[in-house]
This record gives sequence, C-alpha cells and structure tokens, in this order.
Amino acid sequence: MPVDAPAALAAAPRTERITWDHQDVQLYHLGVGAGVPATDPRELRYVLEAGLRVLPSFATVAGAGVPGVIDGLSRPGVDVDLARVLHGGQRLLVHRPLPPRGTATVTSRITAVHDKGTAAVLVLRREAADADGPLWTDDAEIYVRGEGGWGGERGPSARTPEPAGPPGAVVERRTREDQALLYRLSGDPNPLHADPAFAARAGFDRPLLHGLCTYGLTLKAVVDTLYDGDVTRVREYRARFTGVVYPGESLRVRMWEGPRGVTVTAGAVERGDTRAPVLTGVVGIRGTGATEAAG
Repeated sequence: MPVDAPAALAAAPRTERITWDHQDVQLYHLGVGAGVPATDPRELRYVLEAGLRVLPSFATVAGAGVPGVIDGLSRPGVDVDLARVLHGGQRLLVHRPLPPRGTATVTSRITAVHDKGTAAVLVLRREAADADGPLWTDDAEIYVRGEGGWGGERGPSARTPEPAGPPGAVVERRTREDQALLYRLSGDPNPLHADPAFAARAGFDRPLLHGLCTYGLTLKAVVDTLYDGDVTRVREYRARFTGVVYPGESLRVRMWEGPRGVTVTAGAVERGDTRAPVLTGVVGIRGTGATEAAG
C-alpha cells in the first residue's frame, strides 16, 4: 500500500530553522490580493514597511521551506503520485501575533492518517517557536485520491455547517489571472498551480489556485470587513477546501459572527457560489472563547 499508516505515524519528527523578513510578508500579502487599490491606506498597511501588519495565515509559508503538502509526501510510509494529491484543509492556531521579521524552530510530524474509503487523508502538524516561546501550530490535511479502503479509522468530519439566517456581511474579491503564479513565489512550486499539462494529468481543465491562497484571501476579507485590519484579533483559523478555484475568478465571502468567532464560506461567483462553496471555515477571535488548542 503506497500509504503505510503505521510507518508514517511512527516516523521521527523533523526539525528545521526558518527565518523571514518584511519582504517575505509583503510578497505573501500581494499573493493573497493585498495592495488593490494601490493608493488605499487600508491596503498599504499590508505592503509598506512602516507599520507593516502580518496576516496570521502568513505562518503557512513563513521561511519558504517545503510546502506542507509536498513535505507530507516525503515522509516515511508515504509514496504517492503528486497528481493524485489535493490540499483538503488547514488549521492554524496563533499563540501570539506574528512579527514582520523573525527566526523560529519548526518541528513537524504526521499526526494522523485517515481512511476516507476512496482516499487517504494525512495530517501534517507543524509547531513553531522562537526565543520567546511558541508562535503557532498548524495542521495541513493532505488528501490522496485512490489511497483509501484499507480499513483504517475514518477520522472526524471537517464540515462546518452554515449558520441559520442571512450572513452579517458579504464581500466579493476578484482574483487575478496570474494569482497562482504570484502566490507560488511565497514557496509552493506545485506544478498543479502553474503547468497546464500537469493540471490536465491531474484531471483539471487548467491550473488551480492554491488552496492556501484562497485561505489567506478569505481571512483578509474577514479581518478587513469586521475588524478594520486588526490582525491581532485572530486566534485560530480552520478551513476545509470543498472545491477548486481557477485564477481570474471572483470569490464571494459570506460571514456570520457568533460567540466563537466568525463562520465563513467562500464561493466562486462565476460557478454558482451559493450551491457549492469552495471553502468553509471558522475564524476564532481573541476574547470570544475560541478554541485554545489545535488538534
């Protein structure tokens, strides 16, 4: 079996040292749609050095190491074709606000392997800390098509039910035709997002936008719309990637505020976003009783 769950779970953790600076943060923000309009002060706070704010989702690319999905496929017990792999979801817990420059030690390991019947789902956890203590914990869910059915644990459902009633806020964000080409410069060179021939081999009409680009774009929409760009309000952000996004499409982001934070969905306007959202998730806000631990 290409996915050997016991071997993947028993493998020793890996540790690496990462660094980043304001230019890495600025590039990431441009990759998730910041800076438009280019003269808007609310956008410039993400792309100018003076008073630079750091979206918590930057943690998913900080240090520009091996992307979580590709990293997970290089672990003992995992030998699969990249063309059969999708990013199924992401969960991020921010222990304190991210600085615009820093150095951290990241420890990573496979913490779960789920049998979904038609697919296997690997959970790769990364824990980052600097000299002052823990910075963030994130879990990447790696969905491997065709590798389930060995009788393993199915694992928890990642579905986030949509709240009753209309959303409290709705915004639209248009992605650029070259959005994936820009975003990949932050450290995810997966050819699925750039090479038409590889995308066709994976069963798609054309290259897809990175799930983590949609993840960051959606978080920015929430922070800008509900919290006036106060990135320090975000404590946790978990999302499931329920569909694909093609560069150039517009995303309609719906938000429902509640006692645990913000329930959010994002859908591709051009393909009937209300019927089939491409992302569903929850943004936990400090001071709202949001979950205090990932996993």
